[in-house]
Formats: sequence, C-alpha cells, structure tokens
Amino acid sequence: MPERAAFAERDIRVLVENGEYWLRNRGDIAMMVTTVERLRARWPQARIGVLTHQPAVLRALLPEAEPVSGPDWSWGSDGWVGQVSRTAATKLVGPAALRWRAATDGPKDRIRALRAEASPAAVGEPAAAERSAEVPAAVREASLVLALGGGYLTDVDKYQAHRTLDLLEHAHSQGIPTALVGQGIGPLRDPQLLDRAAEVLPGVDFVALRENRRGPELLARLGVAPEQTMVTGDDAVEFGYRLRDARIGADLGLCLRVAEYAPVGAAARETLGRVVRDRAAALNAGLMPLIISEYASEDRRSTLPLLAGAARHRPPVGRGGTPQDVARQVARCRVLVTSAYHLAVFALSQGIPAVGITASEYYDDKFHGLAGMFGAGLRVVHLDDPDLDTALREAVDELWAAAPGLRDPLQQRAVEQIDASRAGLERVFRLVENGPVARVDG
Repeated sequence: MPERAAFAERDIRVLVENGEYWLRNRGDIAMMVTTVERLRARWPQARIGVLTHQPAVLRALLPEAEPVSGPDWSWGSDGWVGQVSRTAATKLVGPAALRWRAATDGPKDRIRALRAEASPAAVGEPAAAERSAEVPAAVREASLVLALGGGYLTDVDKYQAHRTLDLLEHAHSQGIPTALVGQGIGPLRDPQLLDRAAEVLPGVDFVALRENRRGPELLARLGVAPEQTMVTGDDAVEFGYRLRDARIGADLGLCLRVAEYAPVGAAARETLGRVVRDRAAALNAGLMPLIISEYASEDRRSTLPLLAGAARHRPPVGRGGTPQDVARQVARCRVLVTSAYHLAVFALSQGIPAVGITASEYYDDKFHGLAGMFGAGLRVVHLDDPDLDTALREAVDELWAAAPGLRDPLQQRAVEQIDASRAGLERVFRLVENGPVARVDG
C-alpha cells in the first residue's frame, strides 16, 4: 500500500483554474496561495500547474506551483531538465519580472483606464487576450481540475464564467475529477449562461461555496445534487487569520473601487471621502489606504484621491506589494471601510470589523453573504442611501466602539470556516486518492 501511495503521488498533476490569469488581484492571489499550500502539504511530490498569462510573476508569487501558459497551455518539461529550468525561473526570472511589472504597470494602467473611459466596450488588454484562450492542452494529463474561489460564475463576468465551465466540461468528458472551491455564485440571470451552467455544474464532482445566502439555492435550481455541495467560507480566510496581530489596530482602513461592475457616482464618492476623513480625525486615527486590485489601477485611482485633506494618512502598498503586505496593513486597522470584498475577508478573519460599501447587486450578495458567515462585525452600507452621510458615520462609530468585543467572536468564526474549508478540500483529495491515477509520460 505505501508503494502505491508514493507512486500515485509522483504521478498526480493538479491543473488549477485560478480565476484571474493576470495576477493583479491580491484577493485572488491569497486564495490561490492558501489552496496551493494545502495541495502541496498533502501531495509533496505532485505537480501543481496554475493557468496564467504571467508565468514569471507566478514564479515570484508562488514558487510551489508551476505556470501553465500559452500558446498551447501545456505542462512544462518533466525530469531533471525541467526541474532545473523551473528552479532558475523561480529564483531569478520571477523576482525580476515582479520588479519590472511594479515599475512599469502605472503608465500602462493609466492608458488602459483612458481607453476604457473613452470607450466602455474597451475593457482592456487582458480581457482581449483572454478571449483567444481555448481549453488547455494540459487537461489531457491532469489528475484533477480544480477551479479556485472567486466571484466569476456570474452575469458580471460572462467570459470567465464560460471559460471555466468549458474547462470543467472538457475534463469531465475525459473522466478527470473536477471540483470548485471557495466559490461565490451569482447573480446569475443571463439565459445562455444559466443554460450552460445547468449543463456543466451537475457533472462536477464537488462544489464548495463561500456563502450560504444565494449559492446553495442557485445550485439546486441548476440541478446540482445537495450531496455534491458544501458551504465552507472563503479560502482566503486562513490567509488573513494567519497574519492577525495580538494588538488592536489604531488606523481606519479605506478602499473604494470604481469599475464597470462597481459604479459609484461623484456625489457618493465625495460623501464617502468627507465622512471617512472626518471620522479618522475625530477618532484620532491614521487613514490607511488599502489596495487589493491593481488591474487598471482601479483601487488606486478611486481610493487615493479620498485621502486629500486627511489629517494623517499612511502610504499605500507599492505596486509590487504582495497579499501578505496588504493583510499586514489591515492588521494595523481598528475598522475598515471597503468596497473590495477580500479586504473585508482579511479584516474579519483577523477579528477586525468592517463597513462594506456597495452600489450593485453583485456586491450586495458578496457582503451580505460574508456577513452571514461571520455573524457580526460587518455592516453593509449602500452608496445610494439617501442619508449616506449619517449611515456611514453611524456604522464607523459603532464598529469603532465595538471592535474590542468583536475580536474574539470574529476570530472564532474564522477558525470554524478554516476547518470547513479544509474539510471541503479533503473531499477533493479523495476524488484523486480513491480512484485510479493514470501514469503520464514525462
């Protein structure tokens, strides 16, 4: 039996759909880091391939995985030659690529933003490149196809939803185990996308959801059997929890994202900035800008102008900053005000309350689903509230006063979700370990 296990482990290849091929969203990267670490701990000798448009950056951010990239999306060479090449890329090429992108992304992102403003249809270079992607050749040699958590199975991101569904369907047709973990599903009303999801998702071996507000009922309507699903929480909860600080922070965190899928009017922006600056001054808090997404500089362009006039504010993370850097900034906060979902995940997991600000059904579901998982500590404020000024002030002040008492209960809910997430992944492990593992040619 031990020989069988060792043989199987050497031959296991896990193909990971990471949800964001350009690696510009630190929340998505945090989920990826957590899941890949768990895979590596279970199968130290397995090959873990991550689909990406940025192979060198992946090497820098996550040396435990190997990039699976274009043009044919195949696995790299195996054997000692491939191992030497992967080691050199991890130690030399990856860090250099991360530094280069940090130094050059700003001008390119400003150009992308101007294009998007000039033409709403011009969603940027990454999306255009992604449209040419096909089902990866690497699927043929995979022992497992695993779609990591994200909010991409939704009308807001139809291209990525269809791409993931195509990948899962193809793997299933080849007899390869498939699973989705840490998923936020919906809003989903587009007839074509609904039909496609109903065709594919019932055939997926296991689906782990990050919330129980919408996901279970929606999966049931799509024909997914209840025994195939489990509510586990977000996979980035463990990432945030690990970086918690024993001390209660003294800063007020802030992130505003304005994007096509997260529209915010000028009046709401002005009110948000004014209230947050005022409350930071009244509470003698430093204002901490928190940047989770670097795509088209969407968080920087919306958040940093709100600091103007603040009595005290901290510097933002650099463009080359890691998810760990941002989670540590969160740990210095007593309360967050954020329209970025994963910043709230980082905060609540560390025992820090947050105000989730939303102006769309997409973010309503994200934040209310997250509030349901943690039970307390997350107040949801709608930016279209006619009394937005008062709602924001009351939310910040109440959570600031309640922060010490919320710390332990929030961290306990985080531990419960970590346990559930690990239990969900145990079911994924068994999909491979309880079935045949095909030998692949190196």
